[in-house]
Amino acid sequence: MPFVDPKPYPAAARVALNDPQLRRNLGKATTAIREKRLRVVAELPDWQALRDAGAAIKTDAMNRLPELLEQLEVSVTKAGGQVHWARDAREANQIVSSIVLRHRAKEVIKIKSITTDEIGLNDALELHGVTAIETDLAELIVQLAHDHPSHILVPAIHKNRAEIRELFLKSFNLEPADLSDEPRALAEVARRYLREKFLTVPVAISGANFAISETGTVGVVESEGNGRMCLTLPKVLVSIMGIEKVLPSLRDLEVMLQLLPRSSTAERMNPYTSLWTGVHAGDGPQEFHLVLLDNGRTKVLEDEVGRQALHCIRCSACLNVCPVYERAGGHAYGSVYPGPIGAILTPQLIGLESEHAQSLPFASSLCGACYEVCPVKINIPEILVYLRGEVVHKKGNSFFNLEAAAMKSVAWVFMDKTRYEFAQKAARVGQMPLVKGNTISSLPGIMSGWTNSRDLPAVPQKSFRDLWRERAAAKRVHP
Repeated sequence: MPFVDPKPYPAAARVALNDPQLRRNLGKATTAIREKRLRVVAELPDWQALRDAGAAIKTDAMNRLPELLEQLEVSVTKAGGQVHWARDAREANQIVSSIVLRHRAKEVIKIKSITTDEIGLNDALELHGVTAIETDLAELIVQLAHDHPSHILVPAIHKNRAEIRELFLKSFNLEPADLSDEPRALAEVARRYLREKFLTVPVAISGANFAISETGTVGVVESEGNGRMCLTLPKVLVSIMGIEKVLPSLRDLEVMLQLLPRSSTAERMNPYTSLWTGVHAGDGPQEFHLVLLDNGRTKVLEDEVGRQALHCIRCSACLNVCPVYERAGGHAYGSVYPGPIGAILTPQLIGLESEHAQSLPFASSLCGACYEVCPVKINIPEILVYLRGEVVHKKGNSFFNLEAAAMKSVAWVFMDKTRYEFAQKAARVGQMPLVKGNTISSLPGIMSGWTNSRDLPAVPQKSFRDLWRERAAAKRVHP
């Protein structure tokens, strides 16, 4: 999986925290999305029932995933499409590249797709002399800036209008007087550039929000109309889908198409909901390929706790409420999946071997806001805690592990009343050089991590046990 910057999360986040403009951009955007989402969700008296239904649908689909995928293959093939199975990113890129090269295309147009970012498709196509053109406005901005997406829904959330204007002036050779930073003007520049591509490029590549096993129908929801153009005008359509996106029946869309738009764009429904089944003579692409991508998902499915991450419908609601994401942004996660969902999905997809992967489950305050807004009720805090335990287990917990040794020492002290009270007295004396007022703002050496972002209360001069004994003694003197 390609990474923005696979450093451990704390090191990457520190860079973002030193960028005040980034923090202002993120704060403004996430606050606006949160407030709008609250309004549209409040309109539905059965919102919690819908969440329950969405969770049940995804649980059922994951429990029956092998049979649903086989049924999907049969249904797509029967409708005139072709199904390809890819074990990993390398196989998926080979499949897509071979289709594009067979049609001698030098350019392809793309619908916004995190799955294609996950496998590094654009770079793979470039190795074959093929240029992938992003048609989603935010993805186009990121591509022109040679940047990386920082949000599942709004890839360019870290950029403001002034920054986008400067980018467009440079990318499209415009004079400053020819372009303002008004959204309409910026969108018009992109529209003129993309319209020619829609009408001339023969191959389109998409992801998939959902696929229906019983009919072979694939669906994409979007807000700009670029997706509809990609899905109808080119001669060839290639859709790359993570295997977890399959749903049993069309009836399931009744639930998902209520949950997804309200949780993502905070709209009652997506402006463009496109569903297609195979190919039809004289109508739309005449060649359709569906690439079913594993790339670690089967491994995640085997984990009884972690498999909840595969329920994700990529709405980004958890990012918009996460205090950690809002301050550090998406790039700090070093993955195409940022925010709380990235903190539980990426480590499972790539394994917990690297220091980067091991750091991600700790990129959370465990406030639980992500669980409260998840439309399919993924218990993200539970998985974060579980993965933290897996990290500790993988690192080993022998006595020579410093953290384990410290915890064993604390346990030994706490197991005996005399040792515990002696430790309290020693702490009162030892803390004296560190106490200012009633708090300790800075601890020395390896303990400094505790006070990097918090003050500690000073150990009181009298413990609860001391006060209790004094109270009992006073009662004996004055019954």
